[in-house]
Amino acid sequence: MTGALIVSAEFGAKDFTWLDGQRRRYFPPDRNQLAAHLTMFHALPPSAEDEARRVLAQLGTAPPPRAMVAGLMNLGRGVAYRIVSDDLEQVRASIAEHFRGSLTSQDGQGWRPHVTIMNKAKSSDAKALLNGLEATFQPRPLKIAGLALHRYLGGPWEKLGSWSFRGPAQALR
Repeated sequence: MTGALIVSAEFGAKDFTWLDGQRRRYFPPDRNQLAAHLTMFHALPPSAEDEARRVLAQLGTAPPPRAMVAGLMNLGRGVAYRIVSDDLEQVRASIAEHFRGSLTSQDGQGWRPHVTIMNKAKSSDAKALLNGLEATFQPRPLKIAGLALHRYLGGPWEKLGSWSFRGPAQALR
């Protein structure tokens, strides 16, 4: 089957509800084809599906990564929450090392973890939202519950599987 493979981090239920509510509220409805997500890789080769499943299953045996919603990001015509997680960075580095040589230039360069809640809007609308959210923003912990594999279908994604982190939870630093 064709279609690039996408790897994302999955949120705990409470955090997903909050982030997806933000996305549904602010994302232009005619352009919002996805639920809130944290993309780790945008385009692994379709031929790597079985290998990706094995790698994600192995990584799922680890404790859940500690993470924070640390701030907001101006995307020009959109707004995102900036995610900070040394633990999740290490998970991503492990995946990148495994698929070295198969990564696109986008996936092979630096990663800026974020959850987009508005995109492809008027820049004035994005700036107004950013200013409004910054006025009351407080950093908050973010529960990363697992990893997911999807197939890109030209807009929407087909979920191929998910793997929950199963190791003992780590205390927030």
